[in-house]
Amino acid sequence: MKQFLWLLQWTLKAAIFLMLFAFALNNQDDVQVRFLFGLQWRSPLVLVLLAFFAAGVVVGVLGMVPRWWRQRRLAQKAVQAAPITHTPVTPTAPASASDIPYGP
Repeated sequence: MKQFLWLLQWTLKAAIFLMLFAFALNNQDDVQVRFLFGLQWRSPLVLVLLAFFAAGVVVGVLGMVPRWWRQRRLAQKAVQAAPITHTPVTPTAPASASDIPYGP
């Protein structure tokens, strides 16, 4: 079963790679992107798409950083405020198999 999942995973990765590669090969025409103040950028379409996708990822991550920091700070405060107990926890096993609940 593990080998089947491994094979399926690599087959899907290969299919996605081949589709993206075919997309890149089909979109090699030059495009011109015009920015403010007369700036312009002329490059193949696939590079323009890749650059703007990467820029979107960077903007998204930067937008999430303050929340990550706040959550991390709150988690550290919760750990510091939690009471420290040194009592060992011993698991208890059921007396017999009939004590294990099955179903509703």
